[in-house]
Amino acid sequence: MAALPWRPRLFAACGGAASCCARYCSGTAGLQKKCTDPQEVADKNMLVTEEKIVLPRKKTWDKLAVLQALASTVHRDPTASQSVFQDDPYLIPRTSTEFRLFFMSKESGRNAAKYIVNTHPRFFEKDIAEPHIPCLMPENLALQLEEVSEAALKERIQLRKVNAAVDTYDQLQQAGTSVSLETSNSLLDLLCFYGDREPVQATDPAGNRELEQQEEGLEVRKQRSNMWKTSDTTGIKWRENSNAERVFNLMPEKNDHSYCTMIRGMVKHRAYSKAFDMYTDLLNNRLKGDVYTFNALISSAAEVKDKYVERWNLVEDLLRQMAQQNVQPNLLTFNSVMKVLAQCGSLGRSLALQTLSEMRALNIEPSLATYDYLLSVFYKSAISARGPTEIIYEVVDEIEGKNFYPQDPADTSFFSNAMRICLDIKDVQLAYISYTEWWRQEKTGK
Repeated sequence: MAALPWRPRLFAACGGAASCCARYCSGTAGLQKKCTDPQEVADKNMLVTEEKIVLPRKKTWDKLAVLQALASTVHRDPTASQSVFQDDPYLIPRTSTEFRLFFMSKESGRNAAKYIVNTHPRFFEKDIAEPHIPCLMPENLALQLEEVSEAALKERIQLRKVNAAVDTYDQLQQAGTSVSLETSNSLLDLLCFYGDREPVQATDPAGNRELEQQEEGLEVRKQRSNMWKTSDTTGIKWRENSNAERVFNLMPEKNDHSYCTMIRGMVKHRAYSKAFDMYTDLLNNRLKGDVYTFNALISSAAEVKDKYVERWNLVEDLLRQMAQQNVQPNLLTFNSVMKVLAQCGSLGRSLALQTLSEMRALNIEPSLATYDYLLSVFYKSAISARGPTEIIYEVVDEIEGKNFYPQDPADTSFFSNAMRICLDIKDVQLAYISYTEWWRQEKTGK
């Protein structure tokens, strides 16, 4: 049998030693030479036993991991309708009236479902959701503490029972029981936020109808009188000799929080003169206001002063006092200033860009509401076509490609006002750019 051509090389690699146990062969297992040396077999067995098998740790997966992985593979269809509407060609709104009608219809159905769940909670005690979804379960608004104590007062404040909290506070005062400053401030927060009225619950259809009528009436009044939007959306006014004022006067001790809460509540419910009187009392007691209190006072400057110069002098005075009290302004502070400047006519045009430069000097990035107020300063509804049209171009160039997130309630008004200005100046290309930016912001926000 002829020798294979590669065998001498492999054999030479072994050095021809007889201790070579296994020889490379042409693939036939029967041609391999098995090791017969006992010492060598023992050494090999020892090496095998010394090897350790390391098992990987168990991976703990979140309950939503599979759903999150599936969701990451699906992207939003840009041609589909908004998620708040039914994905049906017949039920997709095409006009602003249909948008409002369909949205209110769905919201009405959601409120009806909440009403049934909260009115008859005994029928919905079984929780089959995994994981638990608290917002889908009936709200537990029943009072647990019946005795008259500070703990019972805290419970009523937490459950937003305005009248019950006031009654408990009065009973504590009649019994001579002192209430801590923290609890008294919490009660003031509740009264000032809701305007000394019971909050409208989803289980109260009559209250919902009354609230809707108030909102519609306020919207009509705003459109007729061209009023500026404020944080007040319900049209509730501050009551004379309200429970908030009575509780505030009964408090034996007051701090900065007490005065600031009263000022913000008065501004929220349109008692602007009283808010400034309360701020004067705060200064007389050598206390300091916070940034949110100053923001509320600045935004109401146009409500207490009639002349443009007087409005700006009041704003300057408040900003000067902020600096004296070492209160750092934030984005909402400058937005409040821009809001006042939008109601100062030609004086506002000379100061708006200066205010914007001051923002950037303090490393405060403008929001969409800032640009909305800036456009309102230079463009009025009746004279938009005759205004300085270069401002709108600079604003659109500034926001193009940037991502904005909600930071001010007025952020939502920018694109509608920008489109109105584009219509007035009859610039289709600018309107298309504005619409593209609006669509990109909507997609980024979702």
